[in-house]
Amino acid sequence: MSDIRDELRTYIAEALGALYREKTGETTAIDAASITVETPPDPSMGDIGFPLFAFAKQFRMGPPQLAAAVVTALSAHPAAAGVGSFKQIGPYVNVFLSKGDLASKTLKAVLDSGSEYGRTGLLAGKRIMVEFSSPNTNKPLHLGHLRNDALGESVSRILRFCGADVFKVNIINNRGIHICKSMLAYKLFFNGETPESRGVKSDKFVGDCYVKYNQYAKENPEKAEAEAQELLRSWESGDADTHALWKRMNGWAEAGIEQTYRRTGISFDKFYYESETYLKGREEILEGLEKGLFYREEDGSVWVDLSEINLDKKVLLRKDGTALYMTQDIGTAIYRHGDWAFNQLIYVVGSEQQYHFKVLFYILKKLGYEWAQDLYHLSYGMVNLPEGRMKSREGTIVDGDDLINALRDGALEEISAKGREEAVGDPSAVAEKIALGALHYFLLQVSPTKDMIFNPKESLSFTGNTGPYLQYMGARISSILRKVETGEVSLEGEVKGELLVHDAEWELLKTLADFPKQVERAAVNHDPSAVTAYLYDLSKAFSRFYHDCPIFAAGNPDLVKTRLELARAVQIVQKNAMELVLVPFLSSM
Repeated sequence: MSDIRDELRTYIAEALGALYREKTGETTAIDAASITVETPPDPSMGDIGFPLFAFAKQFRMGPPQLAAAVVTALSAHPAAAGVGSFKQIGPYVNVFLSKGDLASKTLKAVLDSGSEYGRTGLLAGKRIMVEFSSPNTNKPLHLGHLRNDALGESVSRILRFCGADVFKVNIINNRGIHICKSMLAYKLFFNGETPESRGVKSDKFVGDCYVKYNQYAKENPEKAEAEAQELLRSWESGDADTHALWKRMNGWAEAGIEQTYRRTGISFDKFYYESETYLKGREEILEGLEKGLFYREEDGSVWVDLSEINLDKKVLLRKDGTALYMTQDIGTAIYRHGDWAFNQLIYVVGSEQQYHFKVLFYILKKLGYEWAQDLYHLSYGMVNLPEGRMKSREGTIVDGDDLINALRDGALEEISAKGREEAVGDPSAVAEKIALGALHYFLLQVSPTKDMIFNPKESLSFTGNTGPYLQYMGARISSILRKVETGEVSLEGEVKGELLVHDAEWELLKTLADFPKQVERAAVNHDPSAVTAYLYDLSKAFSRFYHDCPIFAAGNPDLVKTRLELARAVQIVQKNAMELVLVPFLSSM
């Protein structure tokens, strides 16, 4: 379908060009890419629609008259006429595609390509670095991190699927006052204890220390803050005992976080550590000061004027010459480009940091880095539970592992209630995959910019727009295909795509053909919700097909075989799409 659309755009551009010559005697080039493609709201109006509003002024014709003239030209065009028939409906050129030919092409394309179907060269030659997760080593990953991780991993997979060379990085925030607060609480209240002695996951133990510090600080605010600052000074001065405790607690936190990454299918090509990057950027700022890009205030601090981007100003170096987070991020970006020369760097960070990244990108451009033109902040909204907002310092945060465990246990109950333990093989393993499918699909089906409420009960539903529903559809298709693979059903027919002319078959084929374009759309917009929406549409289309078009009871052996291969094509595309949005495929449920 995607190739057909591009082909038709070319034919329409040619028809418009010929019409312009006929009207004016002059030659003009019509860019085929500028021709919009839509899907008619009612199948009776055609399969594809091309609105011609945009060309009415140039041709000095009403859009309906222009559409009628293009339809006449296309109908007389031998190659275009082979694609289908054309009809003018208002300002649209609507196309009724030749079903049999397109059905055969689409089915063959999916079956021949297999796991490669949907891959495009849209981003071939692009080197894209994606930074995401960025956990603090004073607490475990929580629900907010899980949204960040899912977005970063999914976008990375989608970009790679579209041909980009992708490099995933993670900066571990392993220093600073917040880390020292956990360390202080450990010294005061947990000294000598370990995660093993307390029987808790190692990052959860460090998080418990952070919660304990904040309880202590409520009772002794000035004392607690002073003690934490003193511990930070000891760390900065290189005190051996402080560094030994810091390494020990960071090791606990990182080990626990890595377990959660492995569990959720998140991976990275390189880790950066704030303890190694927090001093970077100072030299670049001083060089920019010498070039007149920045200026000094009377107290000696260094600032950048942001009036060019309609903001005020931003301090880059304090009066004592020390750096800030902005300075550090400037230096880290430059350092990373030296590590891996990217064309684009995507930061997956919450929407509350929009100002920070707007300023960061402006400063890097001001410093003259060409690659700064393509820096991108993938801004995402907050995620909470129905009970309300989470606060890590008060211990009301939703631990990521606890949430997945609850989803897994809920899935296990469902498997048990339906008596499916033997059918699924390993109930615990299947329940874990259902939990991950529920979690990731729910987190990714909302556009990243929107705030969202994660409802665990809704996410686990086996009906409706959920991950488990998709997994169920995949298991149903696998069950159908197993009947042939195990010899329960024997087939003698041949695959003949031209037999797929039923409306439900046609809609399913058009949905399959649309997959590459939806992946490209997700890549261009850095938005996996295009893929999750596609998956739901595909599952609904298959459900209609399965209801309206019996496979084994089709009668005609060729039609039985062809419909079975259509089901196999759906399975292929579903697997490919589910992999992009971190939803495990299940062959039985």
